[in-house]
Amino acid sequence: MPIVALAAWLLAAFVGIYLLYRWLSGGGLRRQDTKVTRFPIALIFSHPVLAVTGLGVWAAFLTTGQRWYAWAAFFVLTVVALLGFTMFTRWLGGGRHARGAERRFPTLAVTLHGLAGVSAFVLVLLAATGIPR
Repeated sequence: MPIVALAAWLLAAFVGIYLLYRWLSGGGLRRQDTKVTRFPIALIFSHPVLAVTGLGVWAAFLTTGQRWYAWAAFFVLTVVALLGFTMFTRWLGGGRHARGAERRFPTLAVTLHGLAGVSAFVLVLLAATGIPR
């Protein structure tokens, strides 16, 4: 199960890179001048930075087998998931958050990223608890 969690995490990462590329190429950084933005820069960049950090901790768990690495990766992934959920709800919402480069995100990519992320979250939790044994 830890390898399947890694695969789900990597899938989420690759689709996330694509979404970040779409956001940046659509003028995401240039459109941050307004006071009310859908995706603040700190949110946009802390989500992937923490995800890569957690992925590194997960790799340490895979190589050493020490369960505390799995729990540390799960903790980091929990923060990543909360940030991702924040972006997802802002992406779904309209109103005062109607402007931004994220309007052009393909629904399929957002869905795939979210499903892969949730799958990785559940699989990492199961592996950390030792349930697959």
